[in-house]
Amino acid sequence: MFGVEPICRVLSGHGLKIVTSTYYAAKNRTPSTRAVRDAELKTHISRVHRDNFSVYGVWKVWRQLHREGIPVARCTVARLMRDLGLEGARRGKKIRTTIRDDGQERAADLLRRDFTASGPNERWVADFTYVATWSGIVYVAFVVDVFSRAIVGWSASTNKRAKLLLDALDMAL
Repeated sequence: MFGVEPICRVLSGHGLKIVTSTYYAAKNRTPSTRAVRDAELKTHISRVHRDNFSVYGVWKVWRQLHREGIPVARCTVARLMRDLGLEGARRGKKIRTTIRDDGQERAADLLRRDFTASGPNERWVADFTYVATWSGIVYVAFVVDVFSRAIVGWSASTNKRAKLLLDALDMAL
């Protein structure tokens, strides 16, 4: 651990006046009731998570602890699981709309972050995203008029090929 003098020197260097005895008083203080309870709960949470193949999330760990007669708040379980680095399994796979190619140069910002226009059809911006549906992922591309903020073209597809964006642009034109 760190020595007393370096810590006091760092704090004093930032204008905070601290006495060495303050450091020792904090270091030798008995743990608070919350710290003792957290340590006890962490063992239970780790056990429940491990016993259930490390797939239980906050809600299921919380419910299992209540079934075992251990009263604890759900937010406390969430905080302690975050401290322990435990997560539940997530369904589905993560969707990536853009895959960066380091070998290519990044496109220039033609608008220079100026999203204003004095009239309609002067500036358009485009983007695409995805929507999760019961039957799978649907990718949607939009072309928006900066002046009116109206969608002037759109397209939807089950894949994220260039045709998706070109169809949205064709509709806008």
